[in-house]
Amino acid sequence: MNKQEIIKKITSKREFSKIPEKDVFLAYEKFRRRQCSEEEKIRLTRDLLRKIYSAFVSGKLLNIKDKDEEWFLRKHLSTRERLEYYPNLYSKLFGLSGRQSVVDLGAGINGLSYKFFPKKIKVDYVAVEAMGQLVDLMNFYFKKNNLKARAFHESLFNIESIKELIKNCKKPRIVFLFKVIDSFEMIEKDYSKKFLKEISPFCEKIVISFATRSMIRKDKFKVSRKWMVDFIKENFELLEDFNIGNERYIIFKNKV
Repeated sequence: MNKQEIIKKITSKREFSKIPEKDVFLAYEKFRRRQCSEEEKIRLTRDLLRKIYSAFVSGKLLNIKDKDEEWFLRKHLSTRERLEYYPNLYSKLFGLSGRQSVVDLGAGINGLSYKFFPKKIKVDYVAVEAMGQLVDLMNFYFKKNNLKARAFHESLFNIESIKELIKNCKKPRIVFLFKVIDSFEMIEKDYSKKFLKEISPFCEKIVISFATRSMIRKDKFKVSRKWMVDFIKENFELLEDFNIGNERYIIFKNKV
């Protein structure tokens, strides 16, 4: 099978049908040289894509329904466990007042947490998400509630497109990468380091996060993330490193 036939086969399942072709083929490349059948390679690719993109997503999110935002936030595992902590989290992430641009990369449905942004902050919100169904859901919500927000269907592996999107936002800009770094590394080793170096000149602050416990069983992960913390300390100014709920947040910016 050629490249397009492979992508078509992998994305024939609904949960993968609106993932960018670039992401699909990069995942397939992890298994392309493996000594196994083409069907097995496709199965392994789907398993990887599911782990990265759709494992946390209820099938109920793939059809837009006219429910309130908390109904949706509870249907996505990441936002469900973050739900009670949003007010505290956002009060720590934002400045004291004024207008700020948020660029939420690999957002999932995090845009539906818009109402938890501090009232003293005027937020221009942009989400970037690879699952097209979740992009449609967020844009439906933004339009319905007349919010200054928009979601884009784009691959985070298209760095130039992401940089342009950030540059088109008004300053000051804060970038969210919630639980995205591990996904980068599943597809391409050290891609997260390359990505952060590329986007950092165009934003005033970057926030990354990692899960500290498993989603279902809530077992504590025995990992320190030292490789990432060391990278940040070497290349950026580390501002804060804290835990809220089952998530660790690291905030940093370019060195002056």
